[in-house]
Amino acid sequence: MSLRPGARAWAVWAAGLAAYVIAVLNRTSLGVAGLDAQHRFDVGASALASFAVLQLLVYAGLQIPVGLLLDRFGSLRLVVSGALVMAAGQALMAFADGITGAVVARVLVGAGDAMTFISVLRLVPRWFPARRVPVLTQLTGIVGQLGQVLSAVPLALLLAGPGWAPAFLATAGAGVFVALAAAAALHDTPERRVTSGNPINLRKLGADVAIAWRHPGNRLGLWTHFTTQFTGTVFALMWGVPFLIAGEGVSRGTASSLLTLFVIVGMATGPVLGTLVQRFPLRRSLLVLGIVGINLGAWALVILWPGRAPLPVLILLVVALGSGGPGSMIGFDYARTFNPPHRLGTATGVVNVGGFVASLLTIELVGLILDARTGGSADYHIADFRVAMSVQFLIAAVGLTGILRSRKLARQRLEEEEGIVIRPLRVAIAERRGLAMSRGVKADNWRD
Repeated sequence: MSLRPGARAWAVWAAGLAAYVIAVLNRTSLGVAGLDAQHRFDVGASALASFAVLQLLVYAGLQIPVGLLLDRFGSLRLVVSGALVMAAGQALMAFADGITGAVVARVLVGAGDAMTFISVLRLVPRWFPARRVPVLTQLTGIVGQLGQVLSAVPLALLLAGPGWAPAFLATAGAGVFVALAAAAALHDTPERRVTSGNPINLRKLGADVAIAWRHPGNRLGLWTHFTTQFTGTVFALMWGVPFLIAGEGVSRGTASSLLTLFVIVGMATGPVLGTLVQRFPLRRSLLVLGIVGINLGAWALVILWPGRAPLPVLILLVVALGSGGPGSMIGFDYARTFNPPHRLGTATGVVNVGGFVASLLTIELVGLILDARTGGSADYHIADFRVAMSVQFLIAAVGLTGILRSRKLARQRLEEEEGIVIRPLRVAIAERRGLAMSRGVKADNWRD
């Protein structure tokens, strides 16, 4: 018996989502294995950070080319290819006993990861009505973060028990499994299993990227992704576990629980933000700025806390960071609303560069600062992490500048092209209240 069209759409989305969950597991596996990797490869903090930086550099550098390939070849072929490339990288990491093998392994993981998320995201507007897209976009990003739970708990247990090679071989096996599942279940559109766009040439490539970059709405999406995502990514991908264990003195089990809480908070926050974006599309940037403020405020509290922060304060930090991932998804909503369908893959790739560029810069800077303070040893003190983690405020300042400038330009573009004027929030509130009261509605019952 064939599936109803609605059920078929959910099945396609579920297959893509499973591939993204394993991509996040692959992406965050080195963060959980960070201290083990330092001992296995006999490297310092900056060298370890360079593994993650290289992985993110490959990921970020491939976003625009992958976006173009997505417009050309569709989601199915890219999702399957990405899963197999990541599986190859993790299998290589299982047996790597030197820097060269580990570097090649992380390059493969970054390349496969780059193919996955925007390919899965592309499926949502193809299979679901527009009114559901903001919420499902959030759910795609947030449910995908279950991969962090897989790295924080099962992978950590495998590392502590059977050891390095079995842990990474199990991860590679999971990648092969989701590749087969995607090959069996994914369809690019309801009408066609596989779609193909126009052939790619250098002239068209340059033109598409230039058009996507020139639009201030896409730049607003990029800076949104840049500023909201990087603190949580740095925490989950590289420095969260070392910070919690070596800096704050918590146990490995507590660190795993905090990473799991990070994911749960993101999953709970995502649908709420998706609903707010759907209901108030002209106020998305206010949500973004609020999330950035919450993240920076939580880090300021932990960094300024005398000595090691107590567990409730660390929980507060993790809860705050958990909102960053859902906040970064707002950047993709800018891409969706400011671009025609045939350029959506390229625009999404432009946006997705932001958070990972910010993350790789921060990861490397934190590693360099830690090495400078400890002489390259892994003997960290909370004061070392306090100084190193403060670099996040510098990266956030760059991102906030980009958000405020591109937001102004995007609003001007809306006014010029579509006649949409976005009034300051206080003016809009006053106008709505006045209208409600003129109709005999009590001000206390008014909602924006």
